[in-house]
Amino acid sequence: MHRIRAISLDLDDTLWEIGPVIRRAEARLWDWLCDRYPAIPEKFSPADLPEIREQVVSEHAGRSHDFRFLRKRILERLAEGAGYSTDLVEPAFAVFDGARNDVTLFPDVLPALEILASRFHLIAVTNGNANLQTIGVRYLFADVVTAVDAGAPKPAPPIFAEALSRAGAGPSEVLHVGDHPEIDIVGAQNAGMRTAWMNRNGDDWPGHLQPPDAIVATIAELCDLLPKRQSRTEHR
Repeated sequence: MHRIRAISLDLDDTLWEIGPVIRRAEARLWDWLCDRYPAIPEKFSPADLPEIREQVVSEHAGRSHDFRFLRKRILERLAEGAGYSTDLVEPAFAVFDGARNDVTLFPDVLPALEILASRFHLIAVTNGNANLQTIGVRYLFADVVTAVDAGAPKPAPPIFAEALSRAGAGPSEVLHVGDHPEIDIVGAQNAGMRTAWMNRNGDDWPGHLQPPDAIVATIAELCDLLPKRQSRTEHR
């Protein structure tokens, strides 16, 4: 760990819990649609949405990693199927997006990120479309790399290659931190990066996978593993 110059961080379920956030955002969007476009709930129910999503993904396989694009296409299907103009898509998506970015950081995250940001370049690396500016932590990150930016989601090589490029460091000098064994850890290992598995739930590491360099339960624990006397300016 003494050679680490930059840290790439997954977002969803690493810095905040995402499941309840998405469920709340989808419920808020559905209520908004029902209130303003009553023909939609007459034609569709929430139970229809997974099938519609599968159809959209099948038709746009090359953009299956672009969740924003997919959700807007689903909204178009709902509008057209209920006889409405697709003009509703943008305001409807704004309702979802606002709720999707209304997240609660795990208690350890903000103080620990502030420490790490003073010592390392932090790069957010995500398959999702969280808006760090809206969430209020963008100032802590030197850069953000999304699946849309890279043209492929984790664990595919391009997104890690893009993160390394923006970090301006070699693979062994970048530590990737994430909660998913295959998507985060194996993907980063394949890119030659150091890895730390964020294991907030006390799960067992999958025995068939190469273990990460470190296992932590909080970002604060990560701070304790890394050199304490370095600064971002010393890395330049």
